[in-house]
Amino acid sequence: MRKWKRIEEWIFKILSFIAAYSVILILLFLLFVIFKKGAGSLSWDIISSLPKGGYYFGGEGGILNAIVGSLYLSVGATIIAVFIGVPAALFINVQLIRLKRTQEIIRYLLDALWGIPSIVYGAFGFAVMLYFGMNASLIAGIITVALLITPILVRAFDEILKTIPIEMQEAALSLGSTRSETAMRVLFKQGLAGFVTALLLAFGRGIGDAASVLFTAGYTDNIPATFDEPVATLPLAIFFQLSSPIEEVRQRAYAATVVLTIFILIISISARLLSRRYSKNIIK
Repeated sequence: MRKWKRIEEWIFKILSFIAAYSVILILLFLLFVIFKKGAGSLSWDIISSLPKGGYYFGGEGGILNAIVGSLYLSVGATIIAVFIGVPAALFINVQLIRLKRTQEIIRYLLDALWGIPSIVYGAFGFAVMLYFGMNASLIAGIITVALLITPILVRAFDEILKTIPIEMQEAALSLGSTRSETAMRVLFKQGLAGFVTALLLAFGRGIGDAASVLFTAGYTDNIPATFDEPVATLPLAIFFQLSSPIEEVRQRAYAATVVLTIFILIISISARLLSRRYSKNIIK
C-alpha cells in the first residue's frame, strides 16, 4: 500500500513539474518567435513616423499613429472604467456586506460580462453608433473598450476587497465613521495593491484588444486631434498588415507585434512590482 502511495506521489510531482514548466516554455517560445520575426524590422523610424504614401504597398513610414492611438484609446477607457468600477466594487463590499445573495448575483453577472467575447461588445457599440448616427471615432472606441474592461476591473478589485476581514469595517463604523468613509479610508486603502493590479490588468486588456474596436474606432494614418476622428490601434495595424500579400508589409506587422508585446510585458511587470510595494501597507 505504501509503495503505491509513493508511486502515486511521484507521478503527481512529475505531472505538476511538467505542467508548471510547460507554461514557462510556451511563454518563452512565444516571445522567441515574436522577437525573431519582428526585431529585425523594428527601427526608430518605424516607431517614430506616421505611414506615408504607399505605406501598405511597401512604401516608407511607420506605426506611430497606431502606438499613440492605442494609448489614447486604452487610457481613456481605463479612466472611465475606474470611475465606474471602483465605486461599484466598494458598494458590493460595503453597502451589500450583509446581503450575500445579492452579492453573489452581482458577481455572477459581472463574471458573465467578463466572459462575453469582445467582438460582441464591438457589435453592440456599432449598433449604438448607427442608432445615434455616429461615425467610427476615438470616443466610440473608448466607450466600447470601457464597457469591455469595466467588469474586469470590478471583479479583480472585488476579489481583493472581499478578503479584507469584516471586523475592520465594523471597527471603523463603531468609531463613528460613515460607510463612505469606511469604504475609502479602510477598504480602498487596504485593497490598494489589488486596485493597482486590477487597473493594469484592465489597461492591458484594453490596449491589446482588436475585436471591440474593429467596427467602432475605425482606422487612420493620422493621430486624431479630436474625439470624433477615427483612430488606429496596434492590434488593428497588425491585423491589416499581416493580411497584406507584400512581405515587407507583413514584416512591419511583426515589428508592431514586438511593440505591443513590450507594452504588455511592461504592464505585467509593473503590476507585480507595484502590488508588492503597496502590499507592505496592508494591516494583517
